[in-house]
This record gives sequence, structure tokens and C-alpha cells, in this order.
Amino acid sequence: MTTTYESVIGLEVHAQLRTRSKAFCACPNEAGAAPNSRTCPVCLGHPGTLPVLNREAVDMTVSLGLALGCSIRTVSGFARKNYFYPDLPKGYQITQYEDPICHNGTLEIETEQGVRKSVGIIRIHLEEDAGKSIHDIGRETLIDLNRSGVPLAEIVSAPDLRSPAEAHAYLTLLRQTVMYLGICDGNLEDGSLRCDANISVRLRGDTSFGTRTELKNLNSFRNVERALAFEIERHIAVLDAGGTIVQQTLLWDAGRGETVPMRGKEDAHDYRYFPEPDLPAVAVAPERITALREHLPELPLALRDRLAAQYGIPLYDAGVLTAERPMAMYFEQVARALKSPSRETWKMAANWVMGDVLRVMKEERRGFENPVVPAAAIADLIDRVHEGAISGKIAKDVFEEMRTSGDSPAVVIERKGLAQVSDESALEALARAALETHPDSVALYRSGRTNVLGFFVGEVMKATRGQANPAIVNRLLKDMLHGD
Repeated sequence: MTTTYESVIGLEVHAQLRTRSKAFCACPNEAGAAPNSRTCPVCLGHPGTLPVLNREAVDMTVSLGLALGCSIRTVSGFARKNYFYPDLPKGYQITQYEDPICHNGTLEIETEQGVRKSVGIIRIHLEEDAGKSIHDIGRETLIDLNRSGVPLAEIVSAPDLRSPAEAHAYLTLLRQTVMYLGICDGNLEDGSLRCDANISVRLRGDTSFGTRTELKNLNSFRNVERALAFEIERHIAVLDAGGTIVQQTLLWDAGRGETVPMRGKEDAHDYRYFPEPDLPAVAVAPERITALREHLPELPLALRDRLAAQYGIPLYDAGVLTAERPMAMYFEQVARALKSPSRETWKMAANWVMGDVLRVMKEERRGFENPVVPAAAIADLIDRVHEGAISGKIAKDVFEEMRTSGDSPAVVIERKGLAQVSDESALEALARAALETHPDSVALYRSGRTNVLGFFVGEVMKATRGQANPAIVNRLLKDMLHGD
């Protein structure tokens, strides 16, 4: 993007709340059921039916607002947003308009330069979802109303984002936050977290906003970045050519890598909002707000910073470990179970969780709530490596056996005879044999080619099937090469 212009980005994120039932009826709130099998007269909008507000959805929305530093209204209300679409059976959506439950919050993100930046949260309001239109089956459009009435929290940011990269950072942290709270599974592909983006450009230094366009159909963070970058360049090209930007809603065509006009951008008056007559005002008692605040978990950036400071691990490692709260909790369980806690063993714990454990979890499609190997067993394995009972290479073999058999490190090591060889007299004999077998390599080492040492270590490790203590082998070889 040319430096003459700057982009102004605001995001509207819809998070499906993980309540047991829908927002205004008793239908189960569950994905994956047969089409139109999780519906009732209320969520289908049959005449004469009345909605009843789901308290759990209110609690989840308030918890999100508290996590984002919002002010919480003790009294708020619902409105009807009127529009026609085949997957909206009532012809209107129950939502909040003038008085959302949560307002005036912030989400502090970290930019690519490592700088903290506060992004304003204008509002978080509670509403119901529409059904789902399926357009890709022959020439027909099919309607599945299972999603109709599912509770949504809509998070509307201020136009504080200035680049696609900042938008990506905001979405990543917001997704982590709703997942940490346990109110949304954060799955963009399944639509449980959806994002619309508003974008405009203006001359750098200008304080007024340009004409904005709205981007929809953004089903991944990567597509959000790509769509915003494309639209920014399109706006600039139009303005540089002397044209004007048309306010409209656009779809992102990921295959073609471009935006496609969908319709003219609506304003609030187009939806004919009016107060929902079938629902009373929502009252959230101050003591309820206090109780929800007390149950908030440690949030992603705070947890990342604490792990880095408390365990002396790199900030990058802490960021990987806190990508999902259960993984961070698993790491802490490993760290706390270590018999010899230190920066060295904590770093080993981070490496094991980010490496072999995470790899296996992904292979088996398991979450850290149900780990493939208990945290205490990983700590035991790390302790044995640290003490020199087994080598790091052998530890990986032990881990693979542990994940399949469920046995402890001690049992696996004993059964497979994998204990590390630390008997100096035995290792000295093997080291001397390696030097005597390769006199030419000895001469190379003594001429200055010290990297040959690795070859001799490998020969001893080969002779012991990888079970020799590498620290002892290195010391013995160096003593022999310099002393003989």
C-alpha cells in the first residue's frame, strides 16, 4: 500500500455461544445433526409462539464483556431486525440495538513489531443466528434451519485497525479469548466464529473517514488478510484514478483472489429496527456480574507473559504453549511435577509439549483435555534425561512406547533394556577401540579438524545402540585425543 494512504479497518465478529439450548427455545444447541432435526415452532417462527431468553447465553455474553473490559448494562433490551432471506423463517432477527449488554471495552493486541496496541470494542450484543443456505448442490438451494435461533455474541470493534496484519492479530487473540472462556469453540471453517470486515482508506494524516465497504464470506484468518489487502489496493486505485468508492457489501472469492459485489451496503434504517414486543427487558444483577468476574480465567496474553517470566522460557515458546488454554495447563502440570525444576528442565518441558506431545495429539486428533501421555509421565521422562539415566534420543523411543502401551518410563526402560550406559570403564574401552579402528580420522582431528569428534561419538553410540551417556563419551574421547 502506498504511504500516501492509510487503511481504516473495523471488524464485526459473530461467536456462536456453546449453550446447551438455543437462545429463545429449548431445542438442543448442537452441530452435526441431520438437517432440520433440531427445530421447533419457536425457532421456526410459527404464529402464536413466544420466545424465552436463555440465561446461560446472557452469562456467557457478560463474561466475554468482562474479559474485554466492557461496561455491563444491568438493564438492556432486545429489538427486531427486519429483513427477508429464505434461511430466516420469522422474517426478522431478534437482536440488540440501542442498548447492548456490553459496551466500551478494549482488546490489547500485539503487532508484528511486538508493540502493544489497544483496539476499542464498541459493543457486544446478544442475538440469534439465522439458518444455513446450502448453494452448492446442483442448481438447488437447500435450507437447514438447525442453526436458526442459536445464540450469538456479536463483537463490534472500533475502526482502530490499520493493516491486514493487525486485523489478523486481533482475530487471533479474540478467538483465543472466547475459547479460554469456554463460550465458543472458535471454529471458523464450521462457522461457529464468523467475521465481517469494514474497510476504508484515507489520506495519511486525515481525521475523517472514507467511504467504507463491507467484506463477507471470510472463513479463515488468511482470507481476512487477503481480502483486506485486495480491497485496500482497490480503493486506492479507484481514488488515484479520480473515482469514488461505492458503499456496498462484497463477497470474498478465495479462488479468484478478489472481491465480488453482493449488494448495496445497508444502513440501520434499512432494517426497520423496533423493540421486541415479546421479550421483557434483560436485567443482570450487580452481584451476578461480580460472580462472573470472579470466575474469569487467566487470559491469553497475561498467561503467556506469566509463563515466560515464571519458567524462564522464551516468549515465543510461551506463545505457542498458550495458543490453547488446555495446552498451557498441561505444560504447567509437567513443569510442577518435575523433581528437579530449573530453567533447563522447564525449557525441556516446553520443548516436549510443543514438539513430540503436540505432534502426537494432532495425529490422533485429541485435545489436551485428554492427553495421550499424562503430564506426570512426561515430567518423569524429562527427569530421567536430566539425571543421565537415559539419553535424549532414547527418551523419544521411550515416549513412543509410552503412548502406545500406557506404561510409565521406568517400566518401558526396564522392559526394553534402554537404560543409559554410564560405566566409564566400559565406555573408555569402546572409545579407545573407535580411535584405534580409525587412525586416519585421529590424524585429521589432531590437525585441527575437531568436527571429527562427532564421528567418534557416533561410533561409540552405534556400539551401545544409542545408550551411551554422550557427555561421558565426549569427555573420554577428548581426553584420549589430546592425551595419547
